[in-house]
This record gives sequence, structure tokens and C-alpha cells, in this order.
Amino acid sequence: MTTLRSLLESYAGSVPGAVGLVGRGDHVEVAAVGEVEQDSIFRLASAAKPITAAAVMMLVEAGLVGLADPVDPWLPELAEPRVVRTPESPLDDTVPARRAITVRDLLDFRAGYGFTDFELPAVAALFERVQDIYDPKIVGPVDEWMAELSRIPMLHQPGEAWLYNTCSDLQGVLIARVSGQSLPDFLAERIFQPLGMVDTAFHVPQEKRDRFTTQYRNGPDGLTAVDGPDGLWSRPPSFPAGAGGLVSTAADCHRFGRMLLAGGQHLLSERSVRQMMTDQLTAAQRAASAAFLDGQGWGFGGAVDVEPTEPWNVPGRYGWSGGTGTSLHVVPDTGTVTVLLTQVELDSPTPPEVMRAFWRYSAVT
Repeated sequence: MTTLRSLLESYAGSVPGAVGLVGRGDHVEVAAVGEVEQDSIFRLASAAKPITAAAVMMLVEAGLVGLADPVDPWLPELAEPRVVRTPESPLDDTVPARRAITVRDLLDFRAGYGFTDFELPAVAALFERVQDIYDPKIVGPVDEWMAELSRIPMLHQPGEAWLYNTCSDLQGVLIARVSGQSLPDFLAERIFQPLGMVDTAFHVPQEKRDRFTTQYRNGPDGLTAVDGPDGLWSRPPSFPAGAGGLVSTAADCHRFGRMLLAGGQHLLSERSVRQMMTDQLTAAQRAASAAFLDGQGWGFGGAVDVEPTEPWNVPGRYGWSGGTGTSLHVVPDTGTVTVLLTQVELDSPTPPEVMRAFWRYSAVT
């Protein structure tokens, strides 16, 4: 009989360590294999996107912003955005945006900033100037980041296309400017502390560093360590990245997932959670984003399964994966939370086999 432990151990050759968690109600199966423990701390990368979106919805519920509101009052750098005439156009061939960017555009990733095709000139500029947001030695403070982003034209008109990643960072800036708090302080006060997410933050303090994992990357000679416990996450970043700057544990991710399944757990209303977990895209937008979404939809801050193309694609399943080899999903119909934390960076938007095997396991156990 396959257990979660035996499943993860079967991938020992491709991941030096992994923690998996499958929770349904009060029944939770957790396994840690390799060089990590159940309470080890991992870089979440993009698996943190639903957390940032939940924080924006808190501002919406408080009446501080509305989903249809233009973001101009809080993100004035984007008040008069320019858009490349076609996605293939050079950076100096632009037209004005037909309308303002709204809060909803940031949440559903249709603001016009981001990427699906890495070869386009506007996307190349995005990566050259602002997209390497995880090294505090490279990226300056939030205001500098916003100023640089404003000099890069958008790839599409607002509302026109789904584009990956950048909107979550813009959500983080929006949260800080609307709330008057830094993004780390807002998330700590409004989400992490109420839920007991004691190990989730934007850096790992010295007293927890013995539980912080090493990050690896596949190369021609096998796995190579690219960041250690005393590396980039050992100090607060100059730019707290809403798109993927958090570290966390399997237990903390489970707590966040249970909050969503409980309809907000006094942090959010059921209506807000339902909006987060409802597909916002058209069929054409899903098809155009297949390289990242694999045919599924997108809610606020996470993918929403709409087609049962694989055993784990249960309609309504919500969550996302991170480029550091992590994933966090909830399945409302079965009341399931699934968390997988590994240490190996993804080579492409396609989930690695260990992740797919974990999702298959969680769908049938």
C-alpha cells in the first residue's frame, strides 16, 4: 500500500528533501523525507500568491478599496500607462491604455503587466529591470521598483489577457500604500498571527535558521545548491515581494488552507473567499495561457480547476505552485488541503513529476 512517506521516498533521487501534507478535516497525514523535518522552513515562491490576494480582499471588505476602483490614487505611477501596439512591438511603439487599471485587474492578473511568452520585447524589459525581485542586493525599495516598472510599457490592454506574476507584486504595493503599513507588518498582523502561522514571514531570523532549508537547482552536473540558510532570506528584503517572497512551513500552509475551506474563519467573509476561488477568465484567455494554467482558470491569486483533465483536477480546486518546488491547494468539495514543499527549483512552468505524483496521491486517498 502506498503511503505519503513511501511516495515521497520514491523520489529521493530527484529531491534531497520534501514535506508533504494531506488534510481532510481533523485527519492530517504528514510526511518528511530526506534532509528535512516536518517543521522545516521553505521558500514558498509563488505558492504564496493566494495569501497576498486574501490580504487585498481584507482591504475590500474594510471599504478601503473597491474591486472596480482604479488603482491610480494608490499607484500613481500607473495613472497613465502605455501599452505596446502589439505584443511583438518594440518598447517605443506604444499606445495609451484604453482605461484605468482596477483593483480587480490586479487580482485576476489581467492588468496588462506580466508574462506568458518570455521572448517578447516588453517581457524582456520586465525581467531586465524589475522581475528579479528576490535578491535584496539587486532590487531597491518599493517606490524605486514602482518607478522602474512605470517606464516599461504594458503587454496588453487592461482586462484583455491573463499575464503571470507581476500583478501579485502590485497587489503587495497596493496593500502597503492603502493600509499605511509595510506588507510584512500587514500580513503578520492580519493573517499570520490570527491563524497561528508562526513561521511565515519574509525572512528567517537567526533563532530559526537551523530549520531553514537549502535551495537547489538542476544543472548539467546534477543538483547545485543556490541559496543556503544564511543567504538571501537571512535578512529582511528591501522589496517585500507579494508574488513570492514568503517562507513558511507545511503546518502554516495547512492553517491558511483551512481558513479558506472554513469560509474565511473570521478573517474574510464567505463571499470574499468564494470570489477568490471562482474562475475569472474567458475560455479564450485560458487557452492563451495554457503554458502556465494547463487549461485551468484563475481566480484571485490562484488557479481554479475547471476541467477534469487529470485525476487531481477537481472542479473548484484552488491554489498554486511555486518555482522553488512548492504547492498549496484546497479542494472545497472534499474539504481537502494539500501542501508539498521541496527544495528543487522548477525547470519550467510544467509541474515536476514528484508534484504530479503527490497530487494524484492526494486525489485518491
